[in-house]
Amino acid sequence: MTILLFGITKDIVGSSTLSVPTSSATGRKVPRTVKELKQFLGEIYPELNKLSSLAVAVNNNYAEDDQHINSYDEIALIPPVSGG
Repeated sequence: MTILLFGITKDIVGSSTLSVPTSSATGRKVPRTVKELKQFLGEIYPELNKLSSLAVAVNNNYAEDDQHINSYDEIALIPPVSGG
């Protein structure tokens, strides 16, 4: 599963994309929902947990925590945005 990263999420991870395994070969539970994905990423990158908000888009639509995700979905992390 490939995740697109923007803004501060890109800075935290150190890349504009992140690959998440879609099998349990890593010993971690494979994320199947948006909520599980956030928890999974928060364990690997604890700085993500410090963000005031973190939206997730699945296939170009904002997703709720209970939305199911698949390995072929286009997923993007959208950090809080400030403007001026």
